Amino acid sequence: MINWSGYIGLILDGALVTIQLTLMGSALALVMAFLAGLGRLSRFFAVRALATAYIEFFRGTSIFVQLFWAYFVLPFFGISLTPLQAGILALGLNVGAYGAEVVRGAIKSVGREQYEACTALNLGRWQCMRHIILPQALLVMLPTFGNNAIELLKATAVVSLISLTDMTFQAQVVRAQTGNTLVPFTTILVLYFAMACVISWGVRGLERRMARGLDGVRV
Repeated sequence: MINWSGYIGLILDGALVTIQLTLMGSALALVMAFLAGLGRLSRFFAVRALATAYIEFFRGTSIFVQLFWAYFVLPFFGISLTPLQAGILALGLNVGAYGAEVVRGAIKSVGREQYEACTALNLGRWQCMRHIILPQALLVMLPTFGNNAIELLKATAVVSLISLTDMTFQAQVVRAQTGNTLVPFTTILVLYFAMACVISWGVRGLERRMARGLDGVRV
C-alpha cells in the first residue's frame, strides 16, 4: 500500500519552489522588459542597439540552452550560481525579452495627441513618460504581461533538468519510487492550472483597478 500523503507532501514542497521561481523570475522579467522596451525607444543608437541585441538573442535561442549556459557555462567565467539562481536568471531574461516588445508596442500605441498635450504643458520627456504615457500604456500591457507570467510559470518545469526540486522534479521522483504516473502528474497538472488561474485573476483585478483611474490621467 502506497502512502500517498507523504508523496503528495513532497510534490507540495516542489510547488513552493515553483512559486518562488515564478515570482522572482517574473520580477526580473518585468525589470528587463521595461529596460529593454524603453531602450528600444531611446534617442541614442548605442542604447537601441544594446536593447535590440538582448531581445533578439533571448527570443532567438532556446530556454533549455539558456538555462544550461547559466548553470554549467557561467562557472567557467568565475560566476557560480545555485540551481534556483540559474533558473530565475534564465527564465527572467527569456520572458523579459518578449515583454520588452510588449512595452515598446504599448507605448507607441498611445495617441500622438497625448504627446502634443505634454508639449503644450511644457512637460519634459521623462515627466511626459512617467505621468501621462506610461499609465495609459500599462493598461495595454497588462493582459499580455499576464500571459507572459503564465508562460513563465509553465516554463519553470525546465529547471528539473538541473536537479532543482520543483513540482515537475518531485513528480518524477514520486513516479520513480511508486511506479505510478497518473497520481503525481495529475497532481501537478491541477497545481499548474490553479496557479495560472490565480495569475489571471490577479491581472484582471489590477486591470479593472487601473481602468477606473485612467480617465484622470489622460490630458
